[in-house]
Amino acid sequence: MNDSVIDKIVAASRPVRYAATAALGLLAVFLLVISLNAISDFGRSNIPYSNTITVSGTGKSAAVPNIAHISFSVTESAATVADAQAAATKKANAALEFVKSQDIDDKDVQASGYNVYPKYETQNCSPGVYCIQQSSKIIGYEVTESIEVKVRDTAKAGEVLAGLGKLGVQNISGPNFTVDDTSEVTAEARGKAIEDAREKAEKLAKQLGVRLGKVVAFSENGGGYPMMYGYGKGGVAMDAAVEAAPNLPVGQNETNVSVSITYEIR
Repeated sequence: MNDSVIDKIVAASRPVRYAATAALGLLAVFLLVISLNAISDFGRSNIPYSNTITVSGTGKSAAVPNIAHISFSVTESAATVADAQAAATKKANAALEFVKSQDIDDKDVQASGYNVYPKYETQNCSPGVYCIQQSSKIIGYEVTESIEVKVRDTAKAGEVLAGLGKLGVQNISGPNFTVDDTSEVTAEARGKAIEDAREKAEKLAKQLGVRLGKVVAFSENGGGYPMMYGYGKGGVAMDAAVEAAPNLPVGQNETNVSVSITYEIR
């Protein structure tokens, strides 16, 4: 093969080599861009900092309750559903009228249940007689209406209980004392918990010989642990409530918050 032929072959293959070289260059640039993006995403990911410390803190705050929750129900029995309903409605309406007379708004009175149950009588066999099957028959019906009440003047809670007892309402529970809006007391407890965690972090950083940086993670666990005072009367014991309104201590409701804070250290 002479030189002219070789030159022609080389000349013919030159564009192919150029194209291949360009393609490899573009591929290298593409892979470089992907690698840089991956490194950037890794830096912005949620992977925790390697140089961090995590501390926990607790805080609590107390508030005087301003709501007394009282629930009651009336139960009446009769031969028919209609008669039992009428008797229960009469007693419930009287109780509701009394509740409203205590300056309790309609929005703070809510029906929580209404139930109708049949009452059965079982026909027992005579002594010494073998019975194949005992029979039961309906002898009447029982109607129960349940009401929940919010008493915003906690000093009136005892009067409400006594008044309901005077009306013959036998199933009463409460009061349970709560704080209507817990946001302020929770915020105060949270602030104390954060301060507690910060003090622990500063002490730990001093012991480790490092300096605290910015906060990189935070979590909170919060909940109220109220000191509840319950009061309930039923049956014969209700007669004592007619004579005098009970004196009910309100106490305080305590809210506890715990936090976990992660600091960057350097």
